Amino acid sequence: MRYQISGKQIDVGAALQTHVKDCLGAAVEKYAERPTDANIIFSKNASAYACEATVHLSTGLTAQARAQAHEIYAAFDSCCEKMEKQLRRYKRRLKDHHRDRVQPVELFGASSYILATEAEDGESEPETLQPIIVAETETRIPSLSVGEAVMQMELAGAPVLIFRNESKDGLNVVYRREDGNIGWIDP
Repeated sequence: MRYQISGKQIDVGAALQTHVKDCLGAAVEKYAERPTDANIIFSKNASAYACEATVHLSTGLTAQARAQAHEIYAAFDSCCEKMEKQLRRYKRRLKDHHRDRVQPVELFGASSYILATEAEDGESEPETLQPIIVAETETRIPSLSVGEAVMQMELAGAPVLIFRNESKDGLNVVYRREDGNIGWIDP
């Protein structure tokens, strides 16, 4: 597994990097057979350290965890525990409910736009009906089953996930409803 360990305006020493590789490597390999890479970012916010970890699995799914603590090692350990918990749940779901994926998840390219919420000069009514695009980025749309899409949405901590349904070959959406349940849009 490839590791990318970095710090935002803080120095990440060799001892911390070794600790991260040992602990995260043991946690990930316990529950994921073929992890591909891991990105760990440390930052400092006032008196607390924050650790954000992202692990990409060979199945195409991504697990993310974030934690804060007053010490940098404690922040990482808490983040690692959250990651291990997510991967344990993921593996349990695979064993209980889903088929083992032999092929990696197929990804399709798409554009993602961020639109402005109000007019820039404070007007309540825009001059045109065209939205103001603040940012445009490239995003990937995975080809998953509905169960895998729900699992990916929960692992990423996202409120919504757009995916290409493997069984019907159309775009679908899963989202977290206000009542706590999961909604599925299948056009």
